[in-house]
Amino acid sequence: MVRRRVATLLRQRLRAIPAVALVGPRQCGKTTLARGLRGRYFDLEQPEERLRLDLEWDQIVRAPGLTILDEAQSSPAIFSRLRGAIDADRKRNGRFLLLGSVSPGLIREVSESLAGRLGLCELTPFHVTELPRSKAETLWLRGGYPDGGVLKGATFPTWQRDYLTLLAQRDLPAWGLPARPMITERLFKMLAAVHGSVWHAAPIGASLGLSYHTVNSYLDYVRGAYLVRLLPPFLPSLRKRLVRSPKVYWRDSGLLHALLGVASRDQLLAQPWLGASWEGWVIEQILAHLTSDGRDHEAHFFRTSDGLEIDLVLDVGRTRWAIEIKLTTSPSPADIERLARAADLVGADRRCLVSRTSHPARSATTLSCDLTGLLQALDEDRPSRRSHTR
Repeated sequence: MVRRRVATLLRQRLRAIPAVALVGPRQCGKTTLARGLRGRYFDLEQPEERLRLDLEWDQIVRAPGLTILDEAQSSPAIFSRLRGAIDADRKRNGRFLLLGSVSPGLIREVSESLAGRLGLCELTPFHVTELPRSKAETLWLRGGYPDGGVLKGATFPTWQRDYLTLLAQRDLPAWGLPARPMITERLFKMLAAVHGSVWHAAPIGASLGLSYHTVNSYLDYVRGAYLVRLLPPFLPSLRKRLVRSPKVYWRDSGLLHALLGVASRDQLLAQPWLGASWEGWVIEQILAHLTSDGRDHEAHFFRTSDGLEIDLVLDVGRTRWAIEIKLTTSPSPADIERLARAADLVGADRRCLVSRTSHPARSATTLSCDLTGLLQALDEDRPSRRSHTR
C-alpha cells in the first residue's frame, strides 16, 4: 500500500483536537487512509449505515476511540449532533474523523455547526513524492487517482471518463449543482480546452447558452468537487497594467488528458497544448506537496500586459518564491534573466526555473532544477529554519 504523505499531519491533528475532516475528491484514497486508523466506520451514503449510527449514537458518544464518518455531507443532521457531543466533553481529542468529497466551502453545516471544533486536512490524488521517481511520467499522463491507472495502466483513460460521467450525472446534482448532466459534461470539456488560460466566463457561457453569472456559479461546484483550480493573479502596486483575472487549471492531469482524447504518452507529446499540461501538473504537485505537510501557503500567478510573467508566485511562511515552469531539458540564461526581471517586480526572495534539466544550478537566491529539486528546496526552506523576516 502506498504511504500517504498527509497521514502524519492527520494523526497530529487527531491528537490535538476533538474532530478532523479529511476532505478531497472522490476516489482519491480517503477511505483507505481512514480505515488504517482502525476506528468505528460508518458510510453515511448508505441508508442502513445512517440508521446504525442513529441507533448506536449514545454508545458512540461514551466510548473511547475514533469514529469515522464517511461522506459526511450526505447526512447534514450529523453536524449538530457532533457539536453537542464535542461540547459535552471538550477535553477529549481524536474522537471523530469526517470524510468528505465536497469542499468545506460547499458544506454550510461545517462552518456553522463545527466552527472552532474541527480541523481540516486535504487528501489529494497521489503526487510525485508519494510514488517512486520512475512513476513520474506515468503520473503526469494518467493522473494520481489510485484506480485511474497510475499503479496499473489498463484502466486509463476509461476510468477517468466514467468518473467524470458519474460526477455529472449523480454527485454534482446531489451536492446542489442545478445543471443538467449533458451541460455539465460539456462544461468539463470546455474547461479542459482552456486549461492553463486566463478565465473568461462569457465565451464559455455563450457556447453553453448560459449567462456568465451562471457559468461562474457552476464553476464553483466544479471547484468544490476538487476538479479544477482557479489560480488568482498577484497584484502588486506597479505602474504596469496587470492581468487581473484568474487562470484555470484541471487539478488532475489524467482527467484533463482523458477529456482531450489523449490515451498514450506518444499522443500526449504530439499535442500543441503539451506545455500547458505540464505547467498545470507541476503547479499541482507543488501545492499538493505543501498541503500534505500542512504548510500554510498562498499561490498566485503574475502577468503584465507587456509580457513579463511568473507561472507561480508562492508565499510559504516568510519566503516569497517566483517559480517559472518551462518544458525543456535545456533552460537558457535568457530564461533566468526574464525570471529575474519579473521576480524583482513581485519582491521575490527566491527564484526558481523548473524544467526537465538533469544539470541543476543554484546561487544564493536563484535555482534552476527539475521538480524534485524544487520540492527538496521547499523542504529545506521551512520557515522555522529561517531568521529572515519580511
